[in-house]
Amino acid sequence: MTSTPAAPALSAHEAMAISMHNNGDTEQVIREATGLSESELSDLIADRVLGLPRAAADAPAAIDVPVVALSVSNALQELIEWAAAHRAAGVRSRAARITADLSELSERRNSEAAQREAEEKVAKAKAELEKAQEELRTVKAGTCTTTAAAAPTPIRAGLGNGRTREELAAIRTWARASGHQVADAGIVPKRPEGV
Repeated sequence: MTSTPAAPALSAHEAMAISMHNNGDTEQVIREATGLSESELSDLIADRVLGLPRAAADAPAAIDVPVVALSVSNALQELIEWAAAHRAAGVRSRAARITADLSELSERRNSEAAQREAEEKVAKAKAELEKAQEELRTVKAGTCTTTAAAAPTPIRAGLGNGRTREELAAIRTWARASGHQVADAGIVPKRPEGV
């Protein structure tokens, strides 16, 4: 007893075509609704409805659609590979379109991600520039105020209140003689205590 290999699973379009055929729809209506070519529809009806064996010449050809490896789930990748190797040209064509669409979407996502990253860098750089400009304005404003307020005082020849050591010593001597208390060092007040 020889076993026959299981027929591949039907796509949604193929199942719809068989259902429409069983309902009595014309081949043209079925092709327009499913997108199957005339030969694909004929092969499908012969295989699945009439059960006619296919000749060896009708065996699926080698994959004529390149399958691009994408970062997709294994189940999806297996489905695309199955469709790319399918005997029906319409299914292979869909696999090629899906693969191209997925590649385009992947490229677009990567491009948008790169653009978003660049925009974030620009925004960060602008924020840092604005902060640096504000710091510069603050420093400039502070420098102008500080420069005016803290102008260097000229160096005097004398000590405290512009008096020389000799003048301070004479003032202390006079203040003590006049009954005032003054310190032995430091600045002599303009008005001694008690006056």
